[in-house]
Amino acid sequence: MSKQVQAHEASTSDRIEEGAERIKQATSSAVAGAKEAIDRAADHVEDSLHRATDKAAAGATRASTKAGEYSERGREVYDEALDRADEWLGKAREYVREKPVQSVAIALGAGWLLGRILRR
Repeated sequence: MSKQVQAHEASTSDRIEEGAERIKQATSSAVAGAKEAIDRAADHVEDSLHRATDKAAAGATRASTKAGEYSERGREVYDEALDRADEWLGKAREYVREKPVQSVAIALGAGWLLGRILRR
C-alpha cells in the first residue's frame, strides 16, 4: 500500500506541478499582453503630446509674428501722428509770425471762451 500511496502522491504532485506551470504560462502571457497594451498606450500618448506641442509652438509663432506686425504698424501710426503734429505746430508758428495781432486776439478769445465754459 505504501507503493500505491507513493504512486498516488507522485501522480498528484505531477498534476499540481503541471497546473502551476500552466498558471505561470498564463500569467506570463497575461503580463506580456498587458505590457504590450501599456506600451501601445504610452506610444499613443507620446505621439499625441508631440502633436499638441507642435501645434502650440506653431500657434505661439503665429501670435508672435502678428504681435510684431501690430507693433510695427503702431510705430508707423505713432510716427505719422508726430509728423502731423510737427507740421501743424510749424503752420501755427508761421501764422503767428505772419499775423501776430490776430494770433493774440484769437488766443485771448479762446482763453475767454474756455474760462466761461469751465466756470459752469
